[in-house]
Amino acid sequence: MSAPAAAPMPAARDERAGFLYVFLAALCWSLGGVIARFIEAPDPWTVVFWRSLFAALFLLGFMLWRDGPRGTFRLFAAMGLPGLGVACCFAIATSSFVLALSYTTVANILLIQAGGPLFAALLAFALFGERVSAVTWGAVVAVIAGVAVMVSGSFSGAVSMVGDGLALAIVLVFSVATVLTRRFSHVRMTPAMCLGTAIAGLFAAAQASTFHASASDMGFLFAFGAVNLGLGLAFFATGARMIAAAYAALLATFETLLGPIWVWLVHGEVPAGRTLLGGAIVFAALLVHIGLEFRRLSRPQRPGVTGISAPH
Repeated sequence: MSAPAAAPMPAARDERAGFLYVFLAALCWSLGGVIARFIEAPDPWTVVFWRSLFAALFLLGFMLWRDGPRGTFRLFAAMGLPGLGVACCFAIATSSFVLALSYTTVANILLIQAGGPLFAALLAFALFGERVSAVTWGAVVAVIAGVAVMVSGSFSGAVSMVGDGLALAIVLVFSVATVLTRRFSHVRMTPAMCLGTAIAGLFAAAQASTFHASASDMGFLFAFGAVNLGLGLAFFATGARMIAAAYAALLATFETLLGPIWVWLVHGEVPAGRTLLGGAIVFAALLVHIGLEFRRLSRPQRPGVTGISAPH
Protein backbone atom coordinates (compact mmCIF):
# COMPACT_ATOMS: atom_id res chain seq x y z
CA MET A 1 0.00 0.00 0.00
CA SER A 2 1.55 3.27 -1.08
CA ALA A 3 2.13 6.04 1.40
CA PRO A 4 -0.24 9.00 1.23
CA ALA A 5 0.99 12.00 -0.72
CA ALA A 6 2.74 14.58 1.39
CA ALA A 7 0.84 17.76 2.06
CA PRO A 8 2.14 20.81 0.19
CA MET A 9 4.80 22.72 2.06
CA PRO A 10 3.58 25.98 3.64
CA ALA A 11 6.05 27.99 1.52
CA ALA A 12 4.68 26.45 -1.68
CA ARG A 13 1.11 27.18 -0.61
CA ASP A 14 2.06 30.76 0.25
CA GLU A 15 3.70 31.23 -3.15
CA ARG A 16 0.64 29.93 -5.00
CA ALA A 17 -1.56 32.22 -2.92
CA GLY A 18 0.80 35.10 -3.71
CA PHE A 19 0.47 34.46 -7.44
CA LEU A 20 -3.33 34.46 -7.11
CA TYR A 21 -3.47 37.66 -5.02
CA VAL A 22 -1.19 39.62 -7.36
CA PHE A 23 -3.14 38.44 -10.40
CA LEU A 24 -6.40 39.51 -8.72
CA ALA A 25 -4.79 42.90 -8.00
CA ALA A 26 -3.93 43.34 -11.68
CA LEU A 27 -7.48 42.26 -12.59
CA CYS A 28 -8.99 44.88 -10.25
CA TRP A 29 -6.67 47.59 -11.59
CA SER A 30 -7.49 46.67 -15.20
CA LEU A 31 -11.15 47.55 -14.57
CA GLY A 32 -10.38 51.22 -13.91
CA GLY A 33 -10.90 52.44 -17.46
CA VAL A 34 -14.10 50.49 -18.12
CA ILE A 35 -15.64 51.69 -14.82
CA ALA A 36 -14.62 55.31 -15.45
CA ARG A 37 -16.29 55.32 -18.86
CA PHE A 38 -19.66 54.62 -17.17
CA ILE A 39 -19.40 57.72 -14.97
CA GLU A 40 -21.29 60.70 -16.39
CA ALA A 41 -20.23 63.40 -13.89
CA PRO A 42 -19.01 66.35 -16.02
CA ASP A 43 -16.35 67.56 -13.57
CA PRO A 44 -13.37 65.17 -13.35
CA TRP A 45 -12.43 66.67 -9.97
CA THR A 46 -15.75 65.41 -8.60
CA VAL A 47 -14.73 61.95 -9.78
CA VAL A 48 -11.29 62.31 -8.17
CA PHE A 49 -12.89 63.37 -4.87
CA TRP A 50 -15.35 60.49 -4.56
CA ARG A 51 -12.91 57.87 -5.88
CA SER A 52 -10.24 59.02 -3.42
CA LEU A 53 -12.70 59.10 -0.51
CA PHE A 54 -13.95 55.56 -1.15
CA ALA A 55 -10.42 54.24 -1.70
CA ALA A 56 -9.08 55.88 1.49
CA LEU A 57 -11.94 54.51 3.60
CA PHE A 58 -11.51 51.03 2.13
CA LEU A 59 -7.74 50.99 2.72
CA LEU A 60 -8.12 52.33 6.25
CA GLY A 61 -10.70 49.65 7.00
CA PHE A 62 -8.42 46.99 5.50
CA MET A 63 -5.50 48.03 7.71
CA LEU A 64 -7.69 48.19 10.83
CA TRP A 65 -8.93 44.66 10.07
CA ARG A 66 -5.47 43.31 9.27
CA ASP A 67 -3.30 45.13 11.81
CA GLY A 68 -5.70 46.45 14.44
CA PRO A 69 -5.89 50.08 15.60
CA ARG A 70 -2.45 50.08 17.24
CA GLY A 71 -0.79 48.33 14.31
CA THR A 72 -2.40 50.74 11.87
CA PHE A 73 -1.17 53.72 13.88
CA ARG A 74 2.35 52.27 13.96
CA LEU A 75 2.30 51.79 10.18
CA PHE A 76 1.42 55.43 9.59
CA ALA A 77 3.92 56.66 12.21
CA ALA A 78 6.76 54.59 10.70
CA MET A 79 6.47 56.16 7.23
CA GLY A 80 8.19 59.45 8.07
CA LEU A 81 9.09 61.93 5.33
CA PRO A 82 9.83 59.21 2.73
CA GLY A 83 6.32 57.83 3.25
CA LEU A 84 4.86 61.30 2.84
CA GLY A 85 6.81 61.65 -0.40
CA VAL A 86 5.44 58.33 -1.69
CA ALA A 87 1.93 59.37 -0.63
CA CYS A 88 2.23 62.64 -2.57
CA CYS A 89 3.37 60.69 -5.64
CA PHE A 90 0.33 58.42 -5.35
CA ALA A 91 -1.95 61.45 -4.95
CA ILE A 92 -0.62 63.05 -8.13
CA ALA A 93 -0.74 59.79 -10.08
CA THR A 94 -4.27 58.75 -9.13
CA SER A 95 -5.59 62.27 -9.84
CA SER A 96 -3.75 62.43 -13.17
CA PHE A 97 -5.20 59.06 -14.22
CA VAL A 98 -8.77 60.32 -13.82
CA LEU A 99 -7.99 63.64 -15.53
CA ALA A 100 -6.20 61.89 -18.42
CA LEU A 101 -9.30 59.79 -19.11
CA SER A 102 -11.05 63.02 -20.15
CA TYR A 103 -8.51 63.61 -22.92
CA THR A 104 -7.23 60.30 -24.27
CA THR A 105 -7.94 56.59 -24.54
CA VAL A 106 -7.48 54.04 -21.78
CA ALA A 107 -5.03 52.13 -23.99
CA ASN A 108 -2.84 55.21 -24.42
CA ILE A 109 -2.64 55.76 -20.67
CA LEU A 110 -1.99 52.15 -19.66
CA LEU A 111 0.52 51.38 -22.39
CA ILE A 112 2.56 54.51 -21.66
CA GLN A 113 2.53 53.57 -17.97
CA ALA A 114 3.75 50.05 -18.73
CA GLY A 115 7.30 51.33 -18.98
CA GLY A 116 7.21 52.77 -15.45
CA PRO A 117 9.50 50.17 -13.80
CA LEU A 118 12.17 50.75 -16.44
CA PHE A 119 11.98 54.52 -16.04
CA ALA A 120 12.37 53.97 -12.29
CA ALA A 121 15.63 52.12 -12.96
CA LEU A 122 16.79 55.03 -15.13
CA LEU A 123 15.86 57.54 -12.41
CA ALA A 124 17.70 55.52 -9.73
CA PHE A 125 20.79 55.57 -11.95
CA ALA A 126 20.54 59.34 -12.50
CA LEU A 127 19.95 60.24 -8.84
CA PHE A 128 21.87 57.62 -6.89
CA GLY A 129 24.21 56.02 -9.39
CA GLU A 130 22.59 52.60 -9.05
CA ARG A 131 24.00 50.12 -11.51
CA VAL A 132 21.86 49.55 -14.61
CA SER A 133 22.56 46.40 -16.63
CA ALA A 134 23.00 46.45 -20.38
CA VAL A 135 19.71 44.55 -20.71
CA THR A 136 17.86 47.23 -18.74
CA TRP A 137 19.48 50.00 -20.79
CA GLY A 138 18.29 48.28 -23.96
CA ALA A 139 14.78 47.92 -22.56
CA VAL A 140 14.73 51.59 -21.51
CA VAL A 141 15.71 52.69 -25.03
CA ALA A 142 13.00 50.47 -26.51
CA VAL A 143 10.38 51.84 -24.11
CA ILE A 144 11.34 55.44 -24.90
CA ALA A 145 11.05 54.64 -28.61
CA GLY A 146 7.64 53.03 -28.10
CA VAL A 147 6.34 55.94 -26.03
CA ALA A 148 7.66 58.35 -28.69
CA VAL A 149 5.62 56.53 -31.32
CA MET A 150 2.50 56.74 -29.16
CA VAL A 151 2.98 60.39 -28.22
CA SER A 152 3.61 61.30 -31.87
CA GLY A 153 -0.14 60.88 -32.36
CA SER A 154 -0.60 64.05 -30.29
CA PHE A 155 1.12 66.15 -32.93
CA SER A 156 -1.15 64.89 -35.69
CA GLY A 157 -4.27 65.50 -33.61
CA ALA A 158 -5.08 61.78 -33.34
CA VAL A 159 -4.95 61.96 -29.54
CA SER A 160 -4.62 64.74 -26.99
CA MET A 161 -1.25 66.16 -26.01
CA VAL A 162 -2.73 66.94 -22.57
CA GLY A 163 -3.79 63.30 -22.13
CA ASP A 164 -0.39 61.97 -23.15
CA GLY A 165 1.30 64.55 -20.92
CA LEU A 166 -0.75 63.42 -17.92
CA ALA A 167 0.07 59.77 -18.68
CA LEU A 168 3.78 60.63 -18.78
CA ALA A 169 3.39 62.52 -15.50
CA ILE A 170 1.98 59.34 -13.93
CA VAL A 171 5.05 57.42 -15.10
CA LEU A 172 7.37 60.05 -13.64
CA VAL A 173 5.76 60.25 -10.19
CA PHE A 174 5.45 56.48 -9.86
CA SER A 175 9.11 56.17 -10.82
CA VAL A 176 9.93 58.60 -7.99
CA ALA A 177 7.74 56.56 -5.62
CA THR A 178 9.51 53.35 -6.64
CA VAL A 179 12.95 54.86 -6.06
CA LEU A 180 11.90 56.25 -2.66
CA THR A 181 10.56 52.85 -1.65
CA ARG A 182 13.80 51.18 -2.68
CA ARG A 183 15.96 53.71 -0.82
CA PHE A 184 13.79 53.63 2.32
CA SER A 185 12.71 50.00 2.64
CA HIS A 186 10.58 50.67 5.74
CA VAL A 187 8.05 52.57 3.64
CA ARG A 188 4.94 50.40 3.37
CA MET A 189 2.71 50.68 0.33
CA THR A 190 -0.69 50.37 2.04
CA PRO A 191 -0.49 53.30 4.52
CA ALA A 192 1.31 55.47 1.94
CA MET A 193 -1.42 54.76 -0.60
CA CYS A 194 -4.14 55.42 1.98
CA LEU A 195 -2.56 58.76 2.84
CA GLY A 196 -2.07 59.51 -0.86
CA THR A 197 -5.75 58.96 -1.65
CA ALA A 198 -6.68 61.19 1.30
CA ILE A 199 -4.41 63.95 -0.02
CA ALA A 200 -5.89 63.57 -3.50
CA GLY A 201 -9.40 63.75 -2.07
CA LEU A 202 -8.66 66.92 -0.08
CA PHE A 203 -7.10 68.64 -3.10
CA ALA A 204 -9.98 67.56 -5.35
CA ALA A 205 -12.47 68.92 -2.81
CA ALA A 206 -10.93 72.35 -3.27
CA GLN A 207 -11.08 72.08 -7.09
CA ALA A 208 -14.45 70.41 -7.69
CA SER A 209 -17.33 72.58 -8.87
CA THR A 210 -19.82 70.26 -7.16
CA PHE A 211 -19.92 67.12 -5.03
CA HIS A 212 -23.26 66.04 -6.47
CA ALA A 213 -23.38 62.72 -8.29
CA SER A 214 -26.35 60.72 -9.51
CA ALA A 215 -27.27 57.42 -7.85
CA SER A 216 -25.85 55.41 -10.75
CA ASP A 217 -22.67 57.50 -10.79
CA MET A 218 -22.27 56.98 -7.05
CA GLY A 219 -22.35 53.22 -7.52
CA PHE A 220 -19.68 53.38 -10.20
CA LEU A 221 -17.63 55.84 -8.13
CA PHE A 222 -17.70 53.39 -5.22
CA ALA A 223 -16.48 50.61 -7.52
CA PHE A 224 -13.85 52.95 -9.01
CA GLY A 225 -12.45 53.77 -5.57
CA ALA A 226 -13.08 50.78 -3.31
CA VAL A 227 -12.80 47.93 -5.84
CA ASN A 228 -10.55 49.17 -8.64
CA LEU A 229 -8.08 51.02 -6.40
CA GLY A 230 -8.62 49.90 -2.79
CA LEU A 231 -9.27 46.18 -3.23
CA GLY A 232 -6.60 45.98 -5.93
CA LEU A 233 -4.01 47.41 -3.60
CA ALA A 234 -5.14 45.16 -0.72
CA PHE A 235 -4.67 42.10 -2.93
CA PHE A 236 -1.28 43.36 -4.09
CA ALA A 237 -0.04 44.26 -0.61
CA THR A 238 -0.99 40.76 0.56
CA GLY A 239 0.40 38.81 -2.39
CA ALA A 240 3.54 40.75 -3.30
CA ARG A 241 5.23 39.73 -0.04
CA MET A 242 4.81 36.04 -0.88
CA ILE A 243 6.57 36.00 -4.26
CA ALA A 244 9.70 37.42 -5.88
CA ALA A 245 9.51 40.92 -7.33
CA ALA A 246 10.09 39.69 -10.89
CA TYR A 247 7.05 37.40 -10.67
CA ALA A 248 4.94 40.23 -9.25
CA ALA A 249 6.11 42.50 -12.09
CA LEU A 250 5.11 39.92 -14.69
CA LEU A 251 1.67 39.38 -13.18
CA ALA A 252 1.13 43.14 -12.87
CA THR A 253 1.45 43.47 -16.66
CA PHE A 254 -2.00 41.84 -16.93
CA GLU A 255 -3.39 45.27 -16.04
CA THR A 256 -1.84 46.73 -19.18
CA LEU A 257 -2.96 43.77 -21.26
CA LEU A 258 -6.55 43.51 -20.00
CA GLY A 259 -7.43 47.19 -19.42
CA PRO A 260 -7.77 48.23 -23.09
CA ILE A 261 -9.55 44.94 -23.91
CA TRP A 262 -12.33 45.56 -21.35
CA VAL A 263 -12.89 49.10 -22.66
CA TRP A 264 -12.94 47.87 -26.26
CA LEU A 265 -15.42 45.07 -25.48
CA VAL A 266 -17.75 47.14 -23.27
CA HIS A 267 -17.49 50.65 -24.71
CA GLY A 268 -16.17 50.07 -28.22
CA GLU A 269 -13.12 52.30 -27.61
CA VAL A 270 -10.66 51.23 -30.31
CA PRO A 271 -7.00 52.29 -29.83
CA ALA A 272 -5.35 54.29 -32.61
CA GLY A 273 -2.81 52.60 -34.85
CA ARG A 274 0.13 54.48 -33.34
CA THR A 275 -1.06 53.50 -29.87
CA LEU A 276 -1.06 49.83 -30.84
CA LEU A 277 2.35 50.05 -32.52
CA GLY A 278 4.04 52.01 -29.75
CA GLY A 279 2.29 49.98 -27.06
CA ALA A 280 3.48 46.73 -28.64
CA ILE A 281 7.07 48.01 -28.49
CA VAL A 282 6.69 49.05 -24.82
CA PHE A 283 4.97 45.82 -23.82
CA ALA A 284 7.48 43.61 -25.65
CA ALA A 285 10.41 45.46 -24.05
CA LEU A 286 8.90 45.03 -20.60
CA LEU A 287 8.18 41.32 -21.04
CA VAL A 288 11.63 40.58 -22.49
CA HIS A 289 13.27 42.47 -19.64
CA ILE A 290 11.26 40.59 -17.00
CA GLY A 291 11.99 37.26 -18.74
CA LEU A 292 15.72 37.95 -18.65
CA GLU A 293 15.40 38.93 -14.99
CA PHE A 294 14.04 35.45 -14.27
CA ARG A 295 17.22 33.96 -15.68
CA ARG A 296 19.37 36.32 -13.66
CA LEU A 297 17.70 35.70 -10.34
CA SER A 298 19.74 33.39 -8.15
CA ARG A 299 17.64 34.04 -5.07
CA PRO A 300 14.24 35.64 -4.46
CA GLN A 301 14.22 39.42 -4.51
CA ARG A 302 12.48 41.42 -1.79
CA PRO A 303 8.87 41.65 -3.01
CA GLY A 304 7.11 44.92 -3.53
CA VAL A 305 10.28 46.99 -3.87
CA THR A 306 11.43 47.09 -7.48
CA GLY A 307 10.21 46.38 -10.96
CA ILE A 308 6.52 46.40 -10.08
CA SER A 309 3.86 48.47 -11.76
CA ALA A 310 1.97 50.53 -9.27
CA PRO A 311 -1.78 50.99 -9.31
CA HIS A 312 -3.51 54.11 -10.58
